[in-house]
Amino acid sequence: MQTLILIVHVLIGLALIGLVLIQHGKGADAGAAFGSGSSGTVFGARGAATFLQKLTGWLVVAFFGTSLLLAYVINTSHTPSSVVNSVPVSSTGSNEVPGQIPAASVNSAPAKPADVPSTPSSQPAAPATAEPKQGDIPSGGAPK
Repeated sequence: MQTLILIVHVLIGLALIGLVLIQHGKGADAGAAFGSGSSGTVFGARGAATFLQKLTGWLVVAFFGTSLLLAYVINTSHTPSSVVNSVPVSSTGSNEVPGQIPAASVNSAPAKPADVPSTPSSQPAAPATAEPKQGDIPSGGAPK
């Protein structure tokens, strides 16, 4: 049912797009600039609508109808389910899920990193604060 409504909905949408594209606006005629804007209708500028305009109106009503019907069918046919209900339960009866961290290791203290021996470097480390030398640029501006 849902697939049939969806196919009809898409076909109506494509027909609606095609009808809108083949119609022309009120100012599209050359004579519209000189006061003859009634060439598209039988009864004049304020008369009855053209066949394409009527067909477009009916297709718009059908499009909205199929939109509402499709929304109704999708919402009523779907049975709500929870992700929690779809979790497989192991045969031992425990609640552990494959790939999940066991509860005992979550509450335990973190593992300490292994002691890494430090190798002495051949160069001494630079002091944290170096005294400015003559010729250095002070942080406030250009050298003097």
